[in-house]
Amino acid sequence: MKSLKEMVAKDRIVSFMYYRSGSLWYTTEDNFLFPVPISDIGDATFNQRDKAILFMRYIRKYMDELEKAKS
Repeated sequence: MKSLKEMVAKDRIVSFMYYRSGSLWYTTEDNFLFPVPISDIGDATFNQRDKAILFMRYIRKYMDELEKAKS
């Protein structure tokens, strides 16, 4: 798995994949699939494709969850 910095560097993008159980699921260009809880969205607009850097918070959070699950 690539590092967080590599996933969000430069003009990298994320793409919306599907909605399930209260989360919008996005994927990075490196095929890292991660959730964005709709409870965090508020009035924001989430596009089908967007800059990966804007999703860094959600990518980091999910990477941490996956690491904890491994232990």
